Amino acid sequence: MKIQPHEKINFTASGAIKGARQSLPLVFGVFSNGAVFGMLARQAGLSLGEASLMSGLVYAGASQFMALGLWIAPLPVITIVLTTLVVNLRHILMGAALRPWFSGLSPLKSYGAVFFMGDESWAMAMREFAAGGRNGAFMLGSGVAQFIAWLSSTVMGYALGAVIEDPARWGLDFIFIATFTALLVGMWKSKSDLLSWGVAATVALAAAHWLPGKWYILLGGIAGSLAGAFGDNHAD
Repeated sequence: MKIQPHEKINFTASGAIKGARQSLPLVFGVFSNGAVFGMLARQAGLSLGEASLMSGLVYAGASQFMALGLWIAPLPVITIVLTTLVVNLRHILMGAALRPWFSGLSPLKSYGAVFFMGDESWAMAMREFAAGGRNGAFMLGSGVAQFIAWLSSTVMGYALGAVIEDPARWGLDFIFIATFTALLVGMWKSKSDLLSWGVAATVALAAAHWLPGKWYILLGGIAGSLAGAFGDNHAD
């Protein structure tokens, strides 16, 4: 759904509250993921302060878990930076998708909201905008609620790391899959979505098989976006 030039984009406290309230069902998943990160951060040798700073300043679960997997002595700084850069390149696509709704807002409002953008808050905001919502603060409220859950659960998980040594044994590693499956189902609009989803999945699987690293995330996203754009233009 494309925004029309005459439509006004609001940015109010009520929009932020709505975003935070609708994010509550996802907070459990975010909290669980953050707790697992805290446990693994402790096992990797990070201090509580270092783990908390990473969650507070990076605030990107996928890249944080990737960094932990590379956290050895001596620390391969360049490898960690490049790997997390590739993983997070998807945010370029996500930001571009938000531009039609955020371009009319002030830099403080738009960039302030985008700072708290995560996969879940972005997906919820896009669904809200597609449904006719026109309040940019929706994503800010959603992002802040999930940010608080992520940061606080990192601290809790770090403490639990002294007791729980293997999060997978408790099934906590499945939270990622469950969360994003729920988001995907919520974004379903029609059978035409199968084209872009199928293309994204096919390209991602092929890239994961043939290319090293995490390029499949970016390539799958680009392929799915192009397929979706082609489908929309063809429908018009």
